[in-house]
Order: sequence, then structure tokens, then C-alpha cells
Amino acid sequence: MNIGNSLYLARKKCGLSQEEAAGKLGVSRQTVSKWETGETVPDIRQSKKMAVLYHLSLDELIRFDPDVEEIQEAIDKTSDELTEKIDWTSAWGKKYPVLVQYQENVDIPFYAKRISAMLDELKRDYGFNEQDAMLVLKDILYNVWKVRKKKSKQ
Repeated sequence: MNIGNSLYLARKKCGLSQEEAAGKLGVSRQTVSKWETGETVPDIRQSKKMAVLYHLSLDELIRFDPDVEEIQEAIDKTSDELTEKIDWTSAWGKKYPVLVQYQENVDIPFYAKRISAMLDELKRDYGFNEQDAMLVLKDILYNVWKVRKKKSKQ
């Protein structure tokens, strides 16, 4: 996504027309249009003003993605009680069938014992509680996977 598109989407999410945004920023509607089409880019001062106007940080404004924003909002609004009720394996299994099929072939107790030991190490070595240790281990695993995925594309 280019910066112009990010600016456009951020403005639309705030419910402002180009003319309204331009008035609040002290520029013409044509200037806002040129920023959003990528014909020109705003200077840093105008970018800061836009970030404030659109209720975003400067970094968020530059890489604004409404889909990611909506997902983040849904995560923020989901209570722990609801999260506990969701069968995540079934939910993600619709997109990734391996999640509902692997139990038949994988030696789960073998891997569970190794993972359990890693969780215990994280708790002992860093003072994490059970949930934080699991989240850290999950994040480490995800980052290892991203690196391996990147290397396989090279």
C-alpha cells in the first residue's frame, strides 16, 4: 500500500471529506487530493497535523491499513471469557485444515513433553507466569517460522 492510499483510508475512517480535512489542516482540497493520489507528499509538519486530525501516530498514518485496524479493534474488544469459549483449532482449521487433521499422525505426547519443558524454562529463567511463558514461546516460534519462510524464498 502506498502512502497516498494510507492517507485516503485514514481520512475516510475519520468520516471527513477532502474539503473538511483541508480546512482543518489549512491547505486546499486540491492539496489533500494530490497527497492521496500520490502526486505529491505532505511535509513533516502537515503529516504531524494529519496524524493528530486522524487520531493516529505518524507511523500509523504512513502505514494505515483499515483491515489490520479492524482486526486489532476486534482483538481489543474480545473479553477473556469469550476467548476461553472459542474453539480456536476449529476456527483456524477452516482456513488451515492441518490443524484438525494432524492429531491422527503426530506423536503429540512427544512434542508436548518438549514444549512443556521449554515453558517451564521460560517461567524459571525469566519469572513468567504460565500464560506469558506460552505467549513468549509462541512468539519465538512464529519468528523462527518467518525467518525460515524468508530463507526458503531465496
